[in-house]
Amino acid sequence: MKKEYDFSQGERGKFYHPDLELKLPVYLEKDIAEFLQELSERKGTDIEKIVNDWLRKDIHLVQSTK
Repeated sequence: MKKEYDFSQGERGKFYHPDLELKLPVYLEKDIAEFLQELSERKGTDIEKIVNDWLRKDIHLVQSTK
């Protein structure tokens, strides 16, 4: 690393996008992924919908115990 860097030609906020929405990847263990894949095929829906529904129910359950 250099001792000092010259930012005099830099542009503040060049890569800042206030409305940017990042989608973070979620990595599932093999057995969970296989279960979800089979379930989504049986139900004829996306894995994302199943997982989101489960998480919403879990969130509701946690909030109801406060």
